[in-house]
Amino acid sequence: MFTVKENTTLVGVSELRSGIDKILEKAKEGLVIIEKRHKPQAVLMSNEQYEHIQNMLELSEDLILGSIAQERYNNSGDDDYIDIKDFL
Repeated sequence: MFTVKENTTLVGVSELRSGIDKILEKAKEGLVIIEKRHKPQAVLMSNEQYEHIQNMLELSEDLILGSIAQERYNNSGDDDYIDIKDFL
């Protein structure tokens, strides 16, 4: 196990097999990069960090979609819509 930044640790696959408890504790503190033959293979993080990232992605998607909808609305005219009665 090797700490590269304050909250990032590198761990080899063999070390992962033998020291999972220590590695899970490190994941609570920050990111754990799992390497195989000195090449990053996966990143382990706490569930709290994962949920935070997921929430940020969802918020970003909502903002982008809202921006697209607003642009479409601003560029549309009455001819772009149909009456609900005609639709039904």
